[in-house]
Amino acid sequence: MPDKKEIVNSIAAIGKRLGRAPSQAEFISLSGISAYYVLQYFRSWNDAVRTARLRPYTLNIRPEDRGTIEKRFGPWSRLPEAFRNFAKSKPEWADVVALLPPPAPRGPVPKADRHRQRPINNSPSAAPPRETCHARLRERPIYGNPTQFRWFRHEPVNEQGVVLLFGMLAKDLGYTIEAAQKGFPDCEAMRQVAPERWQRVNIEFEFESRNFR
Repeated sequence: MPDKKEIVNSIAAIGKRLGRAPSQAEFISLSGISAYYVLQYFRSWNDAVRTARLRPYTLNIRPEDRGTIEKRFGPWSRLPEAFRNFAKSKPEWADVVALLPPPAPRGPVPKADRHRQRPINNSPSAAPPRETCHARLRERPIYGNPTQFRWFRHEPVNEQGVVLLFGMLAKDLGYTIEAAQKGFPDCEAMRQVAPERWQRVNIEFEFESRNFR
């Protein structure tokens, strides 16, 4: 088991190699030290980075450290565009960018093309206006917004739905699942890091990103 000093030194060494503080995923991949050991000594990944005298990687900042996501990027609907801008000239993020919804058209839409834009505004996953929402009926299940993504008819409403969604996308994301369990980690998987070379990774699932520590 690595001790606190070894973890801090590893963060500093990887930071020197990258020219910036590593993200938690980069640290795990490059050091072979899991997040479990880091959290034995630090409250969060960013606390560990600061102990190594590095400035936390901006995309790994918790909301309480730098304000809410909305304050940084605007409405959630703008988050795909913000990530797409971040990923420009970064081929390592190409697989994630491919999963983003297509960018919204800019500027006025010609009359001849307006009918083509209606499906975007009338998307089945769009929430109904507040005035059309009805009272919740007791003893009936609750579903997420309607969606036509793969075999999902509704968006996940809990962590179990996220786990199932990952299982559906694991192959597309380049993972093979070794095990899933209730304890830490939620999932053990393998991912290819070079031709004929694979590496084991631990995966934690959260329904809402703000729950991740």
